Order: sequence, then structure tokens, then C-alpha cells
Amino acid sequence: MIGLPDSITTCLFDLDGVLTGTAALHKQAWKETFDEFLRARDPDGFAEFTDRDYADHVDGRPRADGVREFLSSRGITLPEGEPDDPVDARTVNGVGNRKNELVLRIIDEQGVSPYPGSVRYLEAARDAGLAIGVVTSSANGAKVLDAADLSRFVRARVDGLVIAERGLRGKPAPDSFLAGAQALGATPAQAAVFEDALAGVAAGKAGGFGYVIGVNRADQADQLRARGADVVVDDLAELLEAGDG
Repeated sequence: MIGLPDSITTCLFDLDGVLTGTAALHKQAWKETFDEFLRARDPDGFAEFTDRDYADHVDGRPRADGVREFLSSRGITLPEGEPDDPVDARTVNGVGNRKNELVLRIIDEQGVSPYPGSVRYLEAARDAGLAIGVVTSSANGAKVLDAADLSRFVRARVDGLVIAERGLRGKPAPDSFLAGAQALGATPAQAAVFEDALAGVAAGKAGGFGYVIGVNRADQADQLRARGADVVVDDLAELLEAGDG
């Protein structure tokens, strides 16, 4: 009883905000990074990075895309720079690397805890014989999965490193989810996507996936539905209680 259509053979989970509470840590790191950047750039006209900025421009996207999208919303354009730019470089990659340095420090300090309902759902999906993959824009996917003791469930992982190596478009494009399904030998119609980010739900819809589950961690149920979620839950355990669709 896992709350999915019978045609589904494969589950593709976003990581931060769906399986683990690390979305809050990413948001914290993005806010510190962008507020520092904006304040240094224009102390008198400083306007802080908000939760709405995170949801609209950053959440679910690859790191450089998030930098680009948010700064564009403020009318700011930076040179791309190089992937190994120092964290104080005023480039897209430099700002992104600053954020990554911060989030790794926060993860080391605070640790990573999976959502109990998500662990229950992973156990049920595994026991039901479904293939499980993780599709995350984070370059730290392996580190987070290991820290949360979730790697034991995962048969395929498409993370920020894979996205960069293969030149895949980031969410809201469906490329990373399509790669996850392919890695598990499934067609999009046979796979369910589990996402808390608006960009991720849009990616699941754009890819023609068989079922898109929106996980409402940020009080945006209506927006998740508008982006294409077939069902919205506050916790994955609700799907176990609902039974098969």
C-alpha cells in the first residue's frame, strides 16, 4: 500500500526537503550568501533575500542556475567565471562556491536527519519491489545520503555532479529525472517523481512522468498543484495511509 498507480515501477525522489530536512540548511546558506553579496554591493539599497526568493528562483535548481536566476530577478548580471573560482570571486561560480562552502559547514555542524515518514515510505517502496532513485540538483547528494543513512535504499543517483558532467539541463527541465529513469530501466510513464520544489514538480510534469507527488514542506500546496503535481501531501507517510491509487 504505497499510494501509487499500479503502472508505476520506479520511484525518483528529490533529496533536500523530500527525504531529508536539508532544504532548510540550503536556504540558510543561500540567505547568508546572497545577503552578504547584496549588502556589500549596495549598502544603502540593501534588500534581503527572502523565503519567496528561495522558492521562486533557487529551490530545486542547480547551484549556478540558482545564482543566475536570483541575481537576474534583482537586475544583476555577473560573469560566469570558472567552476573552481574562489569563494570571494564576484562571478556566478564564485557566489555559488561560497554558498556550497557554507552549506557543507552547516551540515557538518548540525548533521543530517531524514524525515521519519520518508524512511517509512522508502522501506515500503523497497519491500514492494519498486526501483528507487534519487535525483537532486545538489552536488553533495552522496554526502547527504550517507549522513542520513539512506544510501542503502538507492539504486541510482543523479546529482549535481552528474548533471554537470553530462551537460544536463537543470530543473525545471526534465533532463535529470529522465536520466534517473533511464538508469533504472524505466520509461517516464513507469516512474513517479517526488518533489518539494516548484521547479522540480514542473520538471516531473514536463517529462511526462506517470505520477508526480508534490511534498508540501513550505506551505505552497496550490503552487505545487499549479506546476503539475497529481497529488500533494505534507509527508510521504500520508501515501501509505491512503493506500494504492
